[in-house]
Amino acid sequence: MNEPIPPAVLAFPHRQQYVMHLTVGEHSARHIRRIVRSFLLEWGMPELSDAVELAMTELVANVVRHVPDRRCGLLLLRQPKGVRVEVSDGSPQLPDLHAELDPDSEDGRGLVILDAVTDKWGVTRASGGGKIVWFEC
Repeated sequence: MNEPIPPAVLAFPHRQQYVMHLTVGEHSARHIRRIVRSFLLEWGMPELSDAVELAMTELVANVVRHVPDRRCGLLLLRQPKGVRVEVSDGSPQLPDLHAELDPDSEDGRGLVILDAVTDKWGVTRASGGGKIVWFEC
């Protein structure tokens, strides 16, 4: 099924970045993936869609699970040879890739996936509190 292109993409087809601030829930990632996919297509980078959408989904899921107010910001930034995505939130808790994983748990593998599908990623403390988790593809 073809989904309509978000109005922001139609109104600004030559943007080099896209920023949104939202409160996320269980189904938010699906809508955000559509927007990300639209920008990657417009920017001539559709081959990055799978990796970028999966990594972004993991970061949004972390906001849903670990940030009490579920508020976050998303920055999608076109770069000369790819894309950078930043997900910011107000929680001071930093993600830990090296945390002990319970083999029977369904949780705790998001950063492992992020590490596997992106070229690089990291975490920066945000001014005024919180953090920014970013990745590049």
